[in-house]
Amino acid sequence: MNSSMRQRPVVAALLATTVIAGLPIAAMAQSAPAPAAASTAPAVTPSGAPLGTIGSITVSGTQRLEPDTVLSYTKLRQGQPFSQESLDQALRDLYETELFADVQIRNDNGALTVQVKENPVINRIVLEGNKRLKEDKIRPEIKLAPRQIYTRSKVRADVARIIELYRRQGRFAATIEPKMVQLDQNRVDIVFEISEGPKSKVRQINIIGNEKFKDGELRSQMVTKQSRWFRIFSSGTSYDPDRLAYDQQKLRQFYLTEGYADFRVISAVAELTPDKQDFIITYVVEEGDRYKFGDVKVESDIRDLSGDALTKTLPMKKGDWYNAKQVEDTVDTLSETAGLFGYAFADVSPDFNRSKEDLTMGINFRIGNAPRVYVERVDINGNTLTQDKVVRREFRLAEGDAFNSFLVKRSKDRINSLGFFQEKLDVEQKPGSAPDRIVLETNVQEKSTGELSLSAGYSSLERFIVSASITQRNFRGKGQELRTSVNYSAYSKSVEVGFTEPYFMDKNIALGGDIYRRDLNSFRFLGNSTNDRDTTYEQTTTGFQLRAGLSITEYISLALRYSLNFDDVTLDRATYYSDPDGAGPLAERCDPLLAGRYLCDAIGKRTTSSLGYSLIYDTRDNRIRPTRGNSVVLSQDFAGLGGSVKYVRTRVNAGKYWALGSGFIFSVTGEGGYIHSLEGQRTDPDGFPTERIRLVDRFFLGEPQIRGFNIRGVGPRVKRYFLQATTDSNGATTGYERVNGNQNVSDDALGGRIYYMSRAELEIPLGSGAREMGLRPSIYVDAGAVAGIKDPVLVNGTGSFAGYCDPTTAAPTGSTRVRATGSARAPVCGTNFTFAGGNFEEEYLGDTLKPRVSVGFGVNWNSPFGPFRIDIARALLKEPGDDTKLITFNVGTQF
Repeated sequence: MNSSMRQRPVVAALLATTVIAGLPIAAMAQSAPAPAAASTAPAVTPSGAPLGTIGSITVSGTQRLEPDTVLSYTKLRQGQPFSQESLDQALRDLYETELFADVQIRNDNGALTVQVKENPVINRIVLEGNKRLKEDKIRPEIKLAPRQIYTRSKVRADVARIIELYRRQGRFAATIEPKMVQLDQNRVDIVFEISEGPKSKVRQINIIGNEKFKDGELRSQMVTKQSRWFRIFSSGTSYDPDRLAYDQQKLRQFYLTEGYADFRVISAVAELTPDKQDFIITYVVEEGDRYKFGDVKVESDIRDLSGDALTKTLPMKKGDWYNAKQVEDTVDTLSETAGLFGYAFADVSPDFNRSKEDLTMGINFRIGNAPRVYVERVDINGNTLTQDKVVRREFRLAEGDAFNSFLVKRSKDRINSLGFFQEKLDVEQKPGSAPDRIVLETNVQEKSTGELSLSAGYSSLERFIVSASITQRNFRGKGQELRTSVNYSAYSKSVEVGFTEPYFMDKNIALGGDIYRRDLNSFRFLGNSTNDRDTTYEQTTTGFQLRAGLSITEYISLALRYSLNFDDVTLDRATYYSDPDGAGPLAERCDPLLAGRYLCDAIGKRTTSSLGYSLIYDTRDNRIRPTRGNSVVLSQDFAGLGGSVKYVRTRVNAGKYWALGSGFIFSVTGEGGYIHSLEGQRTDPDGFPTERIRLVDRFFLGEPQIRGFNIRGVGPRVKRYFLQATTDSNGATTGYERVNGNQNVSDDALGGRIYYMSRAELEIPLGSGAREMGLRPSIYVDAGAVAGIKDPVLVNGTGSFAGYCDPTTAAPTGSTRVRATGSARAPVCGTNFTFAGGNFEEEYLGDTLKPRVSVGFGVNWNSPFGPFRIDIARALLKEPGDDTKLITFNVGTQF
């Protein structure tokens, strides 16, 4: 097994693997008995009778130990009398040192020979068969080490510790077989052969004695679950003794909330099946009688708190079924109420008056006298990078203020919302230097606030994406945010740099700004496929934004902003331009027959100078990942302070979050917006009136705002179809029909001036294993619509583009065919216009505020290669023209 073994063939013959502790040691086995001592020379006299005097003592067989050292472990000395009993005691003393594998004492008429065989020295320790538990988990449990003396008791102790480690992992069928490999120079290798076995599951949970509630209802209260195929992601199906004790408390809590005050668990037994694969758990319970509330009242020794007034606020009333959880919540509520008045150490204790005759439970909530408390100091511990002032400015209490429990809780929420610390943050209340003083101690654990992201990914929206970004949300430990990013995909490119100072000059005023360059290649889908698309217009935006914000009240803040954008919208001249007057290339302009009139109307350079504000009401406990609270935001932007674009854009969004318990989080969010033009009536180059809000300024809906629909898949749109002539048997044209049976050739979203959308979502908790993987599933319902633009002029009648049909008259001026379904107009043009690309007809669809509704489920996953989100949603309500999509996902980029 090693180089020395290969070099010594004679020694190699001794390398037989031997079992150290006899049979394999199973997870439930007892330790083996200690080896019997080697026998001495046959005794011919009683054990206590003297055998003579020790004439000499010789020690043989030692290798590492000196003979005098061996004799020092015994009481045998030359010249002293000895007996059989003293020889046996010497054997026991030598074995107890655990230095020897074998000991014999021979008596030759008073000449004693102590023959020893030393225990070997451990060369190395090898683990084999461990797959579920890595060596770095097992090694700390092994006390044996190289160059130590091998002993059987230490091996047995190490085996027991490894088995216990596997038990804590739920593997009760694990066995450890220790083996010893003999080497030269009395050295050995210790090999622990591990058979891990399967994870022991809970096959069945039996409950005996329950009459009021069914087994399934009681099992649902437990953390431990029966192993079933649909619980493959649950960690609760493994047997855990600690969880068994916790489940007994959960049962008791459940019965106490239902009024069964005498409930008790008589026994809870977990039996391992004969194959050691599963456990069967059996509970024996005694439900007892059900109680109702008797007289409930509050007595207060604090003069600022009226017991009678507090009694009227109690949630329980006489005659209601007794509920222990309600009692606990009432104690907490009364404690918080006392804290609101500055009594941090008020003692609230419920006195129970149980009547078995009429099965009632009377409760007297007593609030003990306590001094009004003031904040002596605020201590902050654990912040190594973040400056103290960054945390202190989020506190709603300062030194010398009267204590207020509500403000303490609010301070905790504000510190959590910073996102600089781990979520398990608490503000401890400790007694100060006097009875009326309190110390608020905040122990924080910082987490990484800097992000360096270099990623490449794939998005169902933008296909291949490459992005690089650097963000520091706690720059220099001052709470400042500095960010820069570069993104590149087939349809968009952007470069942005931004900075935010949340407390300018240590005042509650936030200042920030962004500089950016964004290039967007808008696209449309071809045919019925969501894979084939072509580029329509290209929009280049260069600009900056300045921001400022200040708090008006604790929950209301105001944000101001100014933006200046330079936009350039272009179309490919070779594809969408023509020369209607034959004046040469310089006279070419956008051809509505090729591009559509709405695209022709969008092109051009423009400057947008806008001033905006947002009025924010926010009571959420955490702005990053809220679990409770409300938020309402009213925003308006006024464009027209210079520049070439003039409008007023108004938006409102709101959300409410509930923590339902057991990790479930339910939220309802909604938003809506309207944009109003401040310009006069606009016309196209041929004099036709057009929509005053330009295409790039409108609202669009679809993926990802409303899942179940494609990108910009909801709202007004123009669909253009290729046509082919139909002929009779003589080859004469009889009409026209769409190519390939209604196949869409192009689908252009137009956006709208008004929109609304809402969402109801339930986040579902998973087991600890799934949480460690970063899995957060949810189910949801999305709804919304966008509409409200002027019907586009699909064709024109006069002007330099000859051959157009005028939709305002019944007489066609050319040979174009128009069908405007979804509007009040009827088709007025007859035959089709033939141009280089073929014949076509257009439809205008989707301009309605009727709700589109979808339902689905999705999963967020913080994968090793970046955030991943997948949604499967089905559209339940849609309108003609809407583009739906079943599955969407994002990989490798933030979403």
